[in-house]
Amino acid sequence: MKKALFTLLAAIMIVAGCTIKAEKQNAVGQGSADPTTLNTQSTTTNVTDSKSQPSNLNSQTKSMDTFKTKSGKEVTFHPIKHASMAISYDGREIQVDPVIKGAQPVTDYTKWPKADYIFITHEHFDHLDKDAVAQLSKASTVIVTNPNSAEILGKGKVMKNGDELRLADDIMVYAVPAYNTTEGHLQFHPKGRDNGFILEIDGLRIYIAGDTEDIPEMADISNIDVAFMPCNQPYTMTPAQLRRAADMVSPKVLYPYHFGQTPVDEMVRAIDGTGIDVRIRDFQ
Repeated sequence: MKKALFTLLAAIMIVAGCTIKAEKQNAVGQGSADPTTLNTQSTTTNVTDSKSQPSNLNSQTKSMDTFKTKSGKEVTFHPIKHASMAISYDGREIQVDPVIKGAQPVTDYTKWPKADYIFITHEHFDHLDKDAVAQLSKASTVIVTNPNSAEILGKGKVMKNGDELRLADDIMVYAVPAYNTTEGHLQFHPKGRDNGFILEIDGLRIYIAGDTEDIPEMADISNIDVAFMPCNQPYTMTPAQLRRAADMVSPKVLYPYHFGQTPVDEMVRAIDGTGIDVRIRDFQ
């Protein structure tokens, strides 16, 4: 009798232990505790619904985001690091400020598709890398950049602040100012030298701010669906400046990028209450 009772109790304990273990495994699968799993996922968002997206950080660790254009085509953003990103659209590949070693981790661009378009905001080592451009280029690659970067590369379509360029029937580019305004920092990005870019891809408007502070020209930028804004002093913005920039541009979705060691929670708190969908990705 005792032996049967012990056997029954042991069986109950085993079943209970398996149930607890299964519940723990399910919790990891549903949350953000397993970055390896999360980094293989993607998010599809229609920008007209973007403000309804959750803004808690646990839901913002996926590696890709896809948006729909006015024609229903997909534009996918691939964060690489710091100020570097890839954009895929309708069979075309776009690279922004690709660098191999200028920012960590080291990136092997031979593993990426050849680029149809490469955008370079300015000539600093963490934005311009001749070797990265070479790895990504094919005979038809179009490089769009500021004057100094074109001179360093020995090629490229030069855009200055205020210039417009049509790359295809469904891709338009606008070069906008990007510069420092804080005393003691003006030498980092002098006014008129560097570019931010607004890409209009089949009606989807994307603002890539470049290295800048919250400059008054941002008030002239409107109807932005997706914005990338930097946040690392002394070279770009503080979280408070990021908030002012966000208030001026008012994008539907905002990715802080080029943020280095700026605490993520400070950036997110700074944008709180704006109604903007703030997303954190691997842009240290």
